[in-house]
Amino acid sequence: MPKHKVFISYHHAGDQGYKKSLIKWNEDNNYDIFIDASVDTGDIDENLPDEAIRQKIRDEYLRDSSVTILLVGTETKKRKHVDWEIYSSMYDGQVNKKSGVLVINLPSTGCTTYMAAHGDEEKAALYPNNTSWISVTTRAEYESRYPHMPARIIDNLLRTGAKVSVANWETITASPDKLKLVVDLTFNDRGGCDYDLTAPMRRSNS
Repeated sequence: MPKHKVFISYHHAGDQGYKKSLIKWNEDNNYDIFIDASVDTGDIDENLPDEAIRQKIRDEYLRDSSVTILLVGTETKKRKHVDWEIYSSMYDGQVNKKSGVLVINLPSTGCTTYMAAHGDEEKAALYPNNTSWISVTTRAEYESRYPHMPARIIDNLLRTGAKVSVANWETITASPDKLKLVVDLTFNDRGGCDYDLTAPMRRSNS
């Protein structure tokens, strides 16, 4: 399968080092897992209508990308630009179609739990020692498991058919084969993702 154009969404002030490490890990070892399509969304007038913000990000910044990797640190969920990027990645536009979304919890979050939304192949490859999978069905339990997760991601973890996987940094970077597989699966399933976009876009940081 050819490399996919990936947009990496993250908290620029806090987690730039992880974004650079992910790209360097991919490039320096010639793994050729993905093409980095990330750009800084920069200053966008937050007083614009949601649709205008969405269109600007989806059609200008995320253009041609088909997978969005969200790096979650301790401040990520508070950033308006991250929410805009998630929303725009999930939006199925006329010019640029919706992307698949992969969430990676960074070590700073202290999270050890995970979700495999792409079926048995993902489970076997990334978590071969887990023989007992459970279903999480309530928002309260997701928020307890992932206290730093953006609200829009939790909306979609609760959504049957959204197909958003959550992995931990140590798992994803343990092997290039693991990262390549989950990126491929995220890409393959993107067209069938039924995302929940009912929450309004954030208007400020917190």
